[in-house]
Amino acid sequence: MTNPMSTKIIKALHQKKYRQETHKFLVEGSKNVAELLRSDYAVDNVYCTADFKNSHEELLDSKKNLRIQIVDAAELKAFGTLEHNDGALAIAIQKEEKSPKSEGVILALDNIRDPGNLGTLIRIADWYGIKHIVCSPECVDWYNPKVIAASMGSFTRVECFYTELPAYLRAQKVPVLGAFLDGKSVHSFAFPKSGILVVGSESHGISKEAAKCVTEKVTIPSFGGGAESLNAAVAGAIILDRWKGSL
Repeated sequence: MTNPMSTKIIKALHQKKYRQETHKFLVEGSKNVAELLRSDYAVDNVYCTADFKNSHEELLDSKKNLRIQIVDAAELKAFGTLEHNDGALAIAIQKEEKSPKSEGVILALDNIRDPGNLGTLIRIADWYGIKHIVCSPECVDWYNPKVIAASMGSFTRVECFYTELPAYLRAQKVPVLGAFLDGKSVHSFAFPKSGILVVGSESHGISKEAAKCVTEKVTIPSFGGGAESLNAAVAGAIILDRWKGSL
């Protein structure tokens, strides 16, 4: 049985304010916790079922000073955020954010507020070998439990940097591509070897100030004509596929 103090801490980490104060965050589900244990993130606590512990002995032993507590599935559901947790929950330490060097392809996100979209974009970045995502302050918190869950472990391989996007983009000396409805077709555009791709929210697009810093507008042509726009994560995936496929 989990002690009341542990339950209180876990529930507090559902909130952004407490995550920011403590620099800690929650990771839930067997896959995500296993990915966390394989990563260079520091981990404080793991609450898991006996089956998870038995199946991941080496990973659990690999983390120094790790506190492990055996719980049942009902407890994981009670103090976590997931409707279904198949075996584990961990408390980890957030990494210090660093501005990425302008090498390769960097993904910049403007006003992405949906946790599922950000988590999916992290997963997409990981798929295409992109190590850095720059986020505007209006984006949802990287360490939101729903973002972490949607990333399916990819948060361990992609680093974030929150900053005022226009100022960051103005300081870069590489091409800045922006996803727009009136840009050049991704099917014929000559993608550079390195640069930044800016993706805005589906409802508002890229902000006016950030748009002023874009050096090349690109678009995904519509062949149907019915849909007004694409989901931000879908648009990001298509453009990154064309970009990385051209290198």
